[in-house]
Amino acid sequence: MNTNNFAWRRWLPIFLGAGLSLGGCKSGPAEGCRPDAAEDAAAVSVQIQRLEPAFFQLKTPAQAQQFMDANPAFARYYLQRQPATEKELEGTLVQLATNPALQQVGRETAAAFPDSAALRHDLGEMFRRVHYYFPDFRVPPTVTYVSGFLAKDIYVNDSLLVMSLDWFIGPKASKRPDLPQYMLRRYTPAGLMPVLAQDVASKYNKHELTANSMLDAMVHAGKSLYFASLVLPCTPDSVLMGYTRREMLGLDANEGRVWAHFLEKNLLYTTTPFLLQKYVGERPNVPEIDKTCPGRVGQWVGLQIIRKYVAEHPDVTLGRLMSEKNAQRILNDSHYRPKR
Repeated sequence: MNTNNFAWRRWLPIFLGAGLSLGGCKSGPAEGCRPDAAEDAAAVSVQIQRLEPAFFQLKTPAQAQQFMDANPAFARYYLQRQPATEKELEGTLVQLATNPALQQVGRETAAAFPDSAALRHDLGEMFRRVHYYFPDFRVPPTVTYVSGFLAKDIYVNDSLLVMSLDWFIGPKASKRPDLPQYMLRRYTPAGLMPVLAQDVASKYNKHELTANSMLDAMVHAGKSLYFASLVLPCTPDSVLMGYTRREMLGLDANEGRVWAHFLEKNLLYTTTPFLLQKYVGERPNVPEIDKTCPGRVGQWVGLQIIRKYVAEHPDVTLGRLMSEKNAQRILNDSHYRPKR
C-alpha cells in the first residue's frame, strides 16, 4: 500500500442521493423545520470515544496491536482484523499514523470537529427520534476515527458506529476523498448526519431481493430519504440530497416534466442496470431529461412518491412504511400525479 497517497475511490451503491437544476423547488421547508412528531421523544444516552489521538500516537507494530486490543469491536468490524493478516494490518496502521500528510488531515479533522459535546448532541437528537419511531433501537457504541479514506466513511451495525470524520472535513481540507466534485458536495460537516441517517435507515428499509426495477430502486431510495427527513427534521432537503439550492428549485418547478419523462420513456419497469444507474445512481447530471438535471434524480422522485403516499395515508407509521416491500402498491396508493 502506498500510504503517501492514501486516497481510495469508494464503491458506492446506486441507492444513495446528488443534484438537478431546471428553474424553482418543493423541498420540504426551505426555512425552519418540518413538523416533528418526535419532538418530545425521550433522550437517549450517547457516548463517543475519539480514537484519533491514540491512533496518531502509534509508532511500532506492538503499539498498533495494543490499539486494536483496546478497541476489539472497532478492530474486528471496521479494520477487518483477522489472524492471517494481523502483521500486515499492524504495519499499515503504523505507516498511516506516521504519515505526515495524514497527520495534517488529522489536525484538520480536529479543527472541523473540535467539540465532542456538540457531536454527541447531534447524535442524541437523531437517535432519540429513531428510538421514538423504532422502540427496539439501541444506540450502538460510537467511535470517531481518521481512516485516510482507506475504509468506509461510516460503518454502523447494532454493535458499533464508526464515523471516519476526515471524509467530512469539507472543501478546505488538504486531502479529500477521490470522488467527483458533485459527490464531494455531500462530504462536509453538515453532511455527516444525513449520510448516517440513511445508513441507519437501511436496517429498517425492507426490499424484495427479486424486486429490481427502476420503480423498486426509486421507492427504496425514497423511503430511506424520508426516514432521514423525519429523524433530522431541521435538515433541508438540499442537504439530505446533496443538491444545490438552484437544483432544488429546478426540480420543484419541473417535477411534472421529470415524472413525465419516466412515463413516456417506459422507464418505471425496466430492470436494465445501465438505465437504473443513469437515473438512480451516481452521475453528475441526467441530460436525457435536461442538461441541468442532476444525477440521482430518480431518488428525489422516490422521495416525492413517499411523501404523497404518507399524505394520502397519515395513519401509516414510519415502521409500517419502511417494512412495505411492494413499490407498486406504494405508487398506486400514493396517487402521485404531478402536474406537468
